[in-house]
This record gives sequence, C-alpha cells and structure tokens, in this order.
Amino acid sequence: MDREQAPAGVRQTTSASELVANREPHGDVLRMLVIGAIATAVGIAIALAIDWFPIQASRESEKVDTLWDVLLIASVPVFVLVEVVVLYSVIRFRMRPGEELKDGPPVHGNTKLEIVWTAIPAILLVGLCTYAYVVLTDAEKARANTMNVRVEGQQFTWTFFYRTPDGKEVASPQLYVPVGQPVKFTIQSRDVIHDFFVPAFRLKIDAVPGIDTSIRIRPKRTGSYPVLCAELCGLGHSTMRQTAHVVDRATFDAWLGRLGKPAASAGGGGTAAPDAKTIFTDTAGCGGCHTLAEAGTNGTTGPDLDKVLKGKDASFIRQSIVKPNAQIAPGFQPGIMPQNFGQTLQPDQLDALVDYLSKVAAK
Repeated sequence: MDREQAPAGVRQTTSASELVANREPHGDVLRMLVIGAIATAVGIAIALAIDWFPIQASRESEKVDTLWDVLLIASVPVFVLVEVVVLYSVIRFRMRPGEELKDGPPVHGNTKLEIVWTAIPAILLVGLCTYAYVVLTDAEKARANTMNVRVEGQQFTWTFFYRTPDGKEVASPQLYVPVGQPVKFTIQSRDVIHDFFVPAFRLKIDAVPGIDTSIRIRPKRTGSYPVLCAELCGLGHSTMRQTAHVVDRATFDAWLGRLGKPAASAGGGGTAAPDAKTIFTDTAGCGGCHTLAEAGTNGTTGPDLDKVLKGKDASFIRQSIVKPNAQIAPGFQPGIMPQNFGQTLQPDQLDALVDYLSKVAAK
C-alpha cells in the first residue's frame, strides 16, 4: 500500500524500513571492528602500564599479579565491544526529526547470533574461573619446612604468636618472618570480625570469632610492609596497623631468641635499654591513635597525651597502658584502645614506655 493510500490513524513504517534498507550493514560492522580493535589495543596497553599494586614481597604475589593482568586482557575487549556497539547504535540509529510517530522495521531475532554471544562469554568465564582456582589452589598448597605463626586480631591491634625452640609460645606486636621460608598464618579474633591483610603478600582472610582461618605465603623479598585490617571493625579500624618485617634467617633467629628471653634485671648484664620512642611510634603503634608532640605524632582516635597525662604519675600511666578501660578520658569511648599491651610488650619495653611518657608528657 502506498503512503498516499494509507488509512487515517495507521502508523507509517515504510520510511523507517527504507532508511534501514538503504544502509550498508557490512560497512557498519567493518567500522565498528576497526574502532573496537584500536580502542582495545589502547585500553589493554594502558591497563597493563598502570602500577596497580605495591611491591611484590611473596611468591604468591607474582601469580596473583599475573592473574590480574589476564583478567584485564580478557575484560578490556568485552568492555570495548559493548561500548562501541552501544555508542555506534545510539548515533547511527537515533530518531530523526519527523520520525517521532514512526515505528522501526520489524526485526526477527537472530538465533545464531544469540548462541554466539551466550556461548563465548560462558566459555570465557569458565576459563577465567578455572585459572583463578588453579592460582588459589597453588597458594593454599602445604609445603615442607613451613613455619607456623598464630595471628590474633583484637580491637584495634594484631598480635603475633611464635613458638621458640623449647616449645614456649611468645607474643609480638610486630610480624617477623624469614625470607624464603613458607609460613602458615592461623588467624583468630578475640572480639569482632577483622580481616588480616598484607598488601605486599597479596593474600588476606577474615578473622572470625570462634573460627580458625589460615593462609600461606612464601616471603621472597626482605623489607618492611604494612599489615592492615580490611574489615570495618569499629571506631579505631583505621589505626589497626602493624608492620610485617621480612628478614634473613640469621636476623630472624636472633630476634626470636630475644623475644623468648625474660627481661634483663636492672643494672645487670649490660643489656641495652629499649628505645622508648621507637616503642611508642612503631612497636606499640601508639602514635597512630595519640598526639604526642615530642614523638611528632598527631593521632586523634585516642586522647591527646600532652593534655591527658599532664601531672599524672607513673602508676597512672602504666594502668592506662595495660588496663585502658579503667579510666576513660572525657569525650572518648571504652574499648577503642587494645587491651593486651601487658601481654605483647616485654616488661622492659613497658617500663621504658612508662618512663618515657612520664618525662615527655606528664611534666
């Protein structure tokens, strides 16, 4: 039926059909392929050039980073393909002035095309999931000569437990592991859900109350790397940070030997006194929560020590460290400060810290 003979009230579709028929579909596809290929190449190059992660400090980090690169290489073409088709269709097949009341041509579904765009993503996903499973299985594989470290999370600190050669369990507020030796971390929580995460190792896992979880790593590079909590666990979550020290075997053995020894008696043996400022800023991590002018820290999660310790004696300072909930400074809540410094700090370290704060903050 000619347009002139169309009854009143019947929508006209001939114009739209003619418009589509006059196009060159093969030319459209070729242009989209060229644009998509260029955009994919540029996108992959940019994605692989970006330094996404911190330095690799474990063997596992190498394979995790490779998996990430494979995911980028597989994802960029999919993203580009979808965006090119969408944008091209929006521009090429947009409604023109005067076509507001016209329908597009009737289009029957393309069964082959639907099978293709369902099968290819399915195959891609199965392949990527299989590769990820292989990487995870390798990371969780038990290896000979593995050292065990028990990690305990508590608002808002991590404590690391080791076995000395005589079988005694000792605690440390800092993580030390020997380079090249497999390590199994058994993760526990004393209160709420935390998440043990060392970005340089690329592995993390939840610390769940009442459940032991575990991860394994093989340290490959000496250095110091941050230990984080990757699960929101309370007001002091952002301060739940320690340091992982990857050291050579001799250094680790010497450190573990010192950790397992009782504190030297006053005036005996000539053992050097611990550096109290280092204990405050690094070992105990007090500076992450507290302001102390002499130490150059400006934390605000806990009270300003230059103010709250003014005029306080050593016994008050000691109690504030080992029993922080005994007296709460105005404006702050109980439970924010870790409760286990009496356990994680050696007696000489605790004495040095109390003496340091008595001299620089209490007077």
